[in-house]
Amino acid sequence: MGIINKIIVGTLPIVPRGIVRKFANKYIAGDKVEDAVTTAKKLNDKGIMGTIDVLGEDVFNKEDARRATAECLDVLDAIDKNNLNANQSIKLTSLGLKIDHDFCLGNITEIMTKAKSLNIFVRIDMEDSTCTDETIRLFEEANNFYPNSGIVLQSYLRRTYDDAARLIEKGTNFRLCKGIYIEPAEIAFKEKQEVRDSYLRILRLMLEKGAYVGIATHDEFLIDGAYNLIDELKISNDKYEFQMLLGVRENMRDKILKDGHRVRVYIPFGTHWYQYSIRRFKENPQMAGYVVKSILTGGK
Repeated sequence: MGIINKIIVGTLPIVPRGIVRKFANKYIAGDKVEDAVTTAKKLNDKGIMGTIDVLGEDVFNKEDARRATAECLDVLDAIDKNNLNANQSIKLTSLGLKIDHDFCLGNITEIMTKAKSLNIFVRIDMEDSTCTDETIRLFEEANNFYPNSGIVLQSYLRRTYDDAARLIEKGTNFRLCKGIYIEPAEIAFKEKQEVRDSYLRILRLMLEKGAYVGIATHDEFLIDGAYNLIDELKISNDKYEFQMLLGVRENMRDKILKDGHRVRVYIPFGTHWYQYSIRRFKENPQMAGYVVKSILTGGK
């Protein structure tokens, strides 16, 4: 059935969006910021922190980038107004990274200025390898202005250990993930265990050097490895947190919380839900099987 589900994933682009949305709802809070607030409150009630993200990326005109910026500002207002235990995640390609450096920096600065006034942490997400250098550059410029911000690094990129070593010296706050984009072998590890080994090597470096790390993974091997590093290095639980996606491995999430570790859940919302949801299905092909079953049974 696993192979069948993976084949089904390849056919998802021809599946009616209404059916995809039915199953995508597991992974997204909804279309509006109010939906993200509701989700964050439910998680907060369980002792789980949140990070709210406006879905959307690869914007190529300034009007759309300005609209995305305004939505990010609305998120900050919502976090503050509702006293949420949450921060914000932003994607720079939605804010004009592929349009113009200074224009994108202006949008980031506007977001960071409001975040600074409200004392809300902002995380800059990492996208595909074509954006890595510019994302790090823009993060460093923004972080100089607003230190209460952080960046994501991806363990499947061969360069990441060196990037981490340099950024650690600047007191950077990290989210460490495996990475989901398809990259050539010249710049990225391709084997599952290679990516895992890279992850734990980078995580050890970050923890040994005293960096704050969001340990972002659903991989039980890596979670066990992180537990071992935390115990070995005697890291106090205010120096790290585990991070997971909304709707993914909730039993594992709850176990990590019960084990005494802090947990943060990524809460995406917005009208640009389709591309994000397809990526989640590719990571969890069993969900694709549910989609096709819905088609065959008339949505029942």
